Amino acid sequence: MHAFRVTIPAPGWSRVATGRSPPKTGRTITNASCRQPNPALAPTQAEARVFAIFWLPPLGQAGSIRAVQSFFRWLTHLFPLWSVIVAVVALAWPSAFGWYTGTMIRVGLGIIMLGMGLTLTLDDFRRVFVIPFALLGGVALQFVVMPLLGWGIGHWMALPRDMAVGLVLVACCPGGTASNVVAFLARANVALSVSMTAISTTLAVVLTPLLTKFYVGERVPVDALGLLQTILIIVILPVAAGTAINHFFGRAAKRIAAVSPFISVLFIILIVGYILSINRDSILENWRTLVAATLLLHVGGFGLGYGLARAMKINELSSRTVSIEVGMQNSGLGVELAKTHFTALTAVPCAVSAVMHCLLGSVAAGVWRLRNAKQDAGQQ
Repeated sequence: MHAFRVTIPAPGWSRVATGRSPPKTGRTITNASCRQPNPALAPTQAEARVFAIFWLPPLGQAGSIRAVQSFFRWLTHLFPLWSVIVAVVALAWPSAFGWYTGTMIRVGLGIIMLGMGLTLTLDDFRRVFVIPFALLGGVALQFVVMPLLGWGIGHWMALPRDMAVGLVLVACCPGGTASNVVAFLARANVALSVSMTAISTTLAVVLTPLLTKFYVGERVPVDALGLLQTILIIVILPVAAGTAINHFFGRAAKRIAAVSPFISVLFIILIVGYILSINRDSILENWRTLVAATLLLHVGGFGLGYGLARAMKINELSSRTVSIEVGMQNSGLGVELAKTHFTALTAVPCAVSAVMHCLLGSVAAGVWRLRNAKQDAGQQ
């Protein structure tokens, strides 16, 4: 490699003003000096330990970091494909997911929420006290539209009790990390998506038990305190821990956050595969009803979320985000709540919901990305 030398003029010098060559007081940079590491960017010992735990390259290896980020971003973009593959495998070969049970599901959900916390800061939670209209309207729609749709579809289709409860339960859950991924793919307002997910998750500590009690309390007993404790353990505490890591080890958190979406996808599809596998016979027996019910639920959520947001004069990109957040719930949380507080069959609509909203979300993201591309081409 040939050496090169660049002379940086002294402050205040201008060839236009002076007509002379740069004075010798400027700094000279060579390609050798460009390759020297910057001590200010070197990770601390604590950050280095965090990188080692997650098998990530150290901060100085920028090329390696970008390669890792690109690879995991590509895997994350295939979320709908992984969901379909896992669903097919779970129904055809249910024993493949027999190992993923009980405590492992709770740990998986906790890791998902920890990953979301790594993308949040204390400022995200301070926004609760100064809420923009799109954020307030979107969260309100999320907890009004979906529970009402779930209850209405269950009664209209005369679903069996356990299935109806599962449909309402997943409709009462907050947004999850999958919605943030779809918002990114759709080129929507990602900051609004993350903020809505954070706020809806926080509000879900109170609203999910209350809404579940309101809509299904007369049909089955609901342990609101048990639901509250479960959400606290697998949602609030991991999110708080992730936010703390982001606050105290910001650079490490950013690099871990590069792989956390795919890790979230991995745990979500494992949960879906397990629930589908243990309820294989019930699903195959009622698959038409389950597909129809979850399809109506999420199409209604996406459509009403977008339409009502536009009616509220929310801008196009933010309306897309509201549509995604309303139409996509934390199905993994719904599965865990159903398994803990109801019957195994109650978890089946939640699991089918996870596959359905991923497929519909990917379609919506593709349509919106194509529309953006056409608009960009028209402006050129």
